[in-house]
Formats: sequence, structure tokens, C-alpha cells
Amino acid sequence: MPQPPTDPATPPGAVHRLVDTPGGRIHLVEQGTGPLVLLVHGFPESWYSWRHQLPALAAAGYRAAAIDVRGYGRSAKPAATDAYRMLAHVADNTAVVHALGEERATVIGHDWGSPIAANSALLRPDVFTAVALLSVPYAPRGENRPTDGFARIGGDEEFYVSYFQTPGRAEAEIERDVRGWLTGFYTGLTGGALIPEEHGKLFFVPPGAHLADRFPTGPLPGWLTEADLDVYSGEFERSGLTGALNRYRNVDRDWEDLAAWHGAPITQPSLFIGGALDASTTWMADAIDAYPATLPGLSAAHILEGCGHWIQQERPDEVNRLLTQWLDGLR
Repeated sequence: MPQPPTDPATPPGAVHRLVDTPGGRIHLVEQGTGPLVLLVHGFPESWYSWRHQLPALAAAGYRAAAIDVRGYGRSAKPAATDAYRMLAHVADNTAVVHALGEERATVIGHDWGSPIAANSALLRPDVFTAVALLSVPYAPRGENRPTDGFARIGGDEEFYVSYFQTPGRAEAEIERDVRGWLTGFYTGLTGGALIPEEHGKLFFVPPGAHLADRFPTGPLPGWLTEADLDVYSGEFERSGLTGALNRYRNVDRDWEDLAAWHGAPITQPSLFIGGALDASTTWMADAIDAYPATLPGLSAAHILEGCGHWIQQERPDEVNRLLTQWLDGLR
């Protein structure tokens, strides 16, 4: 397919591409030549979340390709909620590798991109020969239906994943002020924005309230500029939030679909990088402790002090160094 027009946010030397997959088109930005490294973003982000990694990986001798996950940006946005199940994302990643003329790739994911990357490696080890996970640790399929567990977490308040379940509910909150909502969400999960115990409160909604009611106000964090917000908010103003939120609405389908992989380890070479001030890292500390069994090919688990959730944007130089050292060690 023809390339979409380049925009000012594109790193110098990177190019935009649209590739056809069985599930619809996927937009990506790629840079460099060499072994393919597929970069998978999380919520609420886009390919742009990897703007610091694309040139660094290219300079280190890799072909880096950052996708817009289905439902985001310029990628396909199927109408059906169940089109966003994990199996569909794994199929997208596999199809992108083949559309780029490759047979194998290393996959790196952040936030929701982390479990998408992990399951890509788990289900298609023939294609994804190594996996790096940022912010969200790998946890194999568990015994309990996910929404049942999320419903118990909040007590008198509602856990954010439960809040996102009803179609249209979170959209109504976010889409009335996309830029303002994104600003609060990005700021609230940044290292140093709040004292650690306050980070967790951002994920819970009191009765009759909105998720944004607990977002902090004040200056933007150092990693986020007004120009960055222009890119992120512009993408979501065009695309809406339903495709992005539908990922949360498939957690029970994923649990059913992945029954055959219950408790399964990922045996390929792997890497984990998390932020010490990230709720994902602290809440899932048991998952990190279980890595000798669940990620037997793990090279290292790095916890970056003072860092929050947006790890490759908050600490780009450090993350780039860790990723390229790990990738070089795979050769």
C-alpha cells in the first residue's frame, strides 16, 4: 500500500507505511536496516511512544518498526468489540512481520503492548524469537476469570478496568476533553508526579465519580511537551477511544481463548524493564518474583529508580542502552 504522508512528529530518517493484514491495515513507522524489532505500544498511546527508540535502534543496526495497534491511529478499527481479543493482536503482529518481508522478529511491548508482545512470543515462537517487556510484567493465565478478580479489588470503589468495561462509558468521559484527559493521565502515572501511595488511587473510581477526578493538575512532566500532546490528542480526536478501550473489554475472552496455555512459561530470550514508582511494577511484584519459572530465558529484570509508567519516554537514554545491549547479546 502507499505510504501515508509524513508528519512533523516523525523522527528524521523514519518512514510511515501501511501494510495489509487479514485483520485490516496496520500503520507503522520504521527506521533502520538489520534484524527486525517490532515495537508495540500500550494505552492510551501510539507508534509515537517509541519516537526515542526508533533512531537509537536504527543506529545500533536494527530495523525498528513501531506499529499503531489495531484500534489506534491510522490502523484498522473494526466495529465488533471481540475483534480486539488477544488472538487478533497476535495475528496482527505475525502478519506485520511477514508483510515486511521477514520470517522472524524480536518483539518489544509497553503497557498493554507488553502482554500483546508476551502472547505473541508464547503463541508464535516460530516468528517471535525474543521478547522484551516494559512496565507490565509477564503473568501466565491464572485460575480466575479476570473481571471477577477486578470486581473484588476496589472494595467500595471501582477498579479502572471494571470502569472501562461498559461500552461508551469511559468514551463519554474522555472524548469531551481528550487533550485534558490525556494530560492528567500521563502526568498522574509519571514518576515523581505523586507520592507512591497516591499513584494507586488514580486507578479507582468512587461511586458517581469519573476516573479523571483524581488526576493531578500542574505543569507537564519533563518528558511530555505541548508538541507531544498535539500528536497524541490529534490521533485520538480523529480515531476516538473505543478501539483502544476495547482491549480492556476482551480480558475474559482472552482468558477463555488462552486456556490451552494456562500457566505456560515463555522460553525465548527475554528482558524486563520497569519503573520503581509504577503501580504495575509494585502490584505485580509476585509476577516478577516468579520469573525464574515463567521467563526461564530472562536475561535481566531492571527496575529504574524514580521512574514511573511511561518508561521509554521518561528514561529514553537508559531504556535505549538496556534494549540495545540486550539485542546485541542475542546476535
